[in-house]
Amino acid sequence: MRVITGIARGKRLVTVSGNDIVRPTGEKVKEALFSSIQFDIEGRRVLDLFAGSGQLGIEALSRGADSATFVDSNDASLKAVKQNLENTGLSDKASVHKSDYATFALRCTQKFDIAFLDPPYQAGLLQDAVSKIIPLMSDYGKIFCEHPSELKLPEKIDTFSVCKVYRYGKTLITVYKKDVAEDE
Repeated sequence: MRVITGIARGKRLVTVSGNDIVRPTGEKVKEALFSSIQFDIEGRRVLDLFAGSGQLGIEALSRGADSATFVDSNDASLKAVKQNLENTGLSDKASVHKSDYATFALRCTQKFDIAFLDPPYQAGLLQDAVSKIIPLMSDYGKIFCEHPSELKLPEKIDTFSVCKVYRYGKTLITVYKKDVAEDE
């Protein structure tokens, strides 16, 4: 696993062993995802929820995101995130939190422009996680949810609706954004 482009281009990232703990986003999926949002990253505040190795938030920082917040409840994952941030020289733009998603969402006072959600596929956490972080999103924020193709997410969760779905083999990225009022 490596950083694709930006100031940390080509830097190798450590991963956490054991697919029951972490299932890293595949290189092709990550590359396609970031190609689709390449002009929307610079200057943004990013949330990498269920961070794993932190590769999505680190890629965003490498491409010019203003800051990234990494959240995971697993000690091995947090150690990998910190090591990857140090190895890429991006620690100064990052904050790392040991927390489950629900507690983090409840206590967080920050607003985010981009959120990456990639929970363990079999845990059944994705829809609840989206609903919990919606209050943390800026008015023009987008939530990117990675999930298996057999999982169908609702078209609307609270004030956010699906604006795009990308398919990469057996993996889907469902993108939610805030509903726009008819008079805007």
